Amino acid sequence: MGHMERSTRGDDYQHVSRPVAALLDEYPDHFLDPFHSHERAQLIYASAGVMSVMTDEASFTIPPQRAVWMPAGVRHQALCRGPVSLRTLYVEPGADLRLPKRCMVLEISPLLRALILEACELPVEYDLDGRDARLIRLMLDEIARAVEHPPGALRVPMPTDKRLMRVCTAIMDDPSADFDLDALARLAGMGRRTFTRAFRRETGLSVADWRQQARLAAALSLLSLGLPVTTVAFDVGYNSPSAFTAMFQKAFGMPPSQYFRT
Repeated sequence: MGHMERSTRGDDYQHVSRPVAALLDEYPDHFLDPFHSHERAQLIYASAGVMSVMTDEASFTIPPQRAVWMPAGVRHQALCRGPVSLRTLYVEPGADLRLPKRCMVLEISPLLRALILEACELPVEYDLDGRDARLIRLMLDEIARAVEHPPGALRVPMPTDKRLMRVCTAIMDDPSADFDLDALARLAGMGRRTFTRAFRRETGLSVADWRQQARLAAALSLLSLGLPVTTVAFDVGYNSPSAFTAMFQKAFGMPPSQYFRT
């Protein structure tokens, strides 16, 4: 058995002679891991804190109840919305044929969370026989099970057009700003009709629906820091806490006051 020491560099885990390699690290608020990709698939999981993970196609906000599955070779970056405890898995191609070939959000059950945390305590080159191997096998079973029942993901699709990206960045930077369509079209340097058509074509959503997703993503980050629901509601642009609570419950199946207690 090997004696590889633990590292906080993802590149060091791409050629470990095990089907799964677990990395753990602690990141400060606003830490940005810029665009990169890996030879292995990755389960990006924050056991504490909230991360925003962006690919060329979408942005995902993940609290501790969820993780992002990132297939091998997909470019992505991660931004910490507050301090984050990262517990991530690098999975060898072919380790389990049930695992997806596309990027997706997974629900992290209490059992899967416990297995991920335990995997991070094993030696990097764990014993391929006995308890360690069985633990990893069960963890892959639970990831495959989560793939079969994906949650209503908080996925914010991103455009490729740089003019539309400018608009999306402005909304994400200040989700409470009440930009009207004409103002956003001017920011994009387009006529209103051209802008709305191009936005829907590139993101699959209307501007209003996209902004709602972006506001919910921002709300998750603020709630994770312990801010009151009322404060969060106004900070992300809702006119009342009740309107925000109704939209949050529709998206996540529970009110915001309960989300981080679950």
